Formats: sequence, C-alpha cells, structure tokens
Amino acid sequence: MSSNRLMVYFTTACICCFMVGVNIILGIMLYVSPRLAKKLILKLGERATMTQNPSFKFEDWGPTFGTFMFFKTASHHMWLSLGQEAFVGGEAPDTDVVSMEGTKSRISRFVKDNRMLEFKQLVKDFSDVADFLVIYIEEAHSTDGWSFENNIDIKKHKSLEDRLSAAQILLQKEPLCTVVVDEMDNTAAIKYGALPERLYVLQAGKVVYKGGRGPWDYNPMELRAFLEKIK
Repeated sequence: MSSNRLMVYFTTACICCFMVGVNIILGIMLYVSPRLAKKLILKLGERATMTQNPSFKFEDWGPTFGTFMFFKTASHHMWLSLGQEAFVGGEAPDTDVVSMEGTKSRISRFVKDNRMLEFKQLVKDFSDVADFLVIYIEEAHSTDGWSFENNIDIKKHKSLEDRLSAAQILLQKEPLCTVVVDEMDNTAAIKYGALPERLYVLQAGKVVYKGGRGPWDYNPMELRAFLEKIK
C-alpha cells in the first residue's frame, strides 16, 4: 500500500474523530451554554468561509451544525474520499464526465482543448498558461439532505438528467470556462477526493497541484500562488 493511500486513511480517520468530537461537544454545549456553542459554530463557519458569504446569515446555516444530517453528509463525503487516486506527482485519473449537452467524454479532452468570483478571476488571470475545467459533482447541500435556509433548491441527483439540470444553475454564474458533470457513480469525485469541493492542476496527465478538501481547506489564493510560479 502506497504512502499516499495510507495518508488518505490516516487523515480521514482524524477528520472523522474530529467530527464526532465536535458533534458531542456541540450537543453538550447547546444545553449547557448556547452562547458558547454559537461561538464555536461561528469559528467553524469562519474556517469554512460561511461567515464571509453574503448570501447567508448565521440563522441559515448555524443551526445545521451538529445535526444528524450534518454528520451523515460529512461521513458520506469522507467515505467516498477513501477511493481517491489523484496525488501530486502521480497520474491524473482520466474519468468519464458528461458535457452540458449530454455527451459522454473524458477529463483529458477538456484539459487539452480548452468561491465563484475568485475562480473566475483565476480564469481571467491565468488562461494563457492553463485550461480551466469545472466538474460539477454530487450536491453537497441538497434540500433533502444537509441543507441551509435561503439556499438554492437542489434535491439529491437521482439521475444524470437531474445533475445536468442542477449544473445549469452553475452556468448562470458564468464561470468563464467549460463545465461538465460527474457521472452518477461519482467516479471523478471519488478518484479526485473532491467532495464537497477541491482544486487541482494537471499537467501532461500528471497531478502537479492538489488543493485541500473544501470547505475548510478550499484555498483559491494558494492555487493563485502556484500558478504564478509556473506562469
């Protein structure tokens, strides 16, 4: 077993322990001291950039932390991340994706041929040295899963048509690059450990940059610094 694979198992186990601990602590604090519980949730939200998102108030997302759906969704993402195969210096998984027209293709075709504001700025600034591709994967905050108040109404994808329809909402944000969707078996999300979101740089079929797992370690500024080095 490779050291990368062992590290995936180790970090996933650590995150799982962290999530269990947070849930237990929040459950106790909500009864003992709701004020302290809110401070802890705000701290977690700050790390995940939720407190910086003007679309949501604390009342929209704060009460969802520590709930059963919160733990269930996070556990599901961690379980799928155990199948990741994308590591810096290794082969970039060339998984199947589906274009917005419904045509089946592979990631490599788009790479060779071709928080939203930050991403769009990256596309503008580095389109001369990189091809950008957005792969829309399983919805992290579906309305019938771990949902927020005042969020976009997207239910869990039960078919490829559902996923393509949901991706149309992403297109309305004008990401300035090609958008494709993961297949319903979530192959791309699993092999790239992408749930709920992640940034990568691929070069000549190799992974040369692997960002942290979102939302806490989703860092466009780190990606910007990397692209500056190769520009």
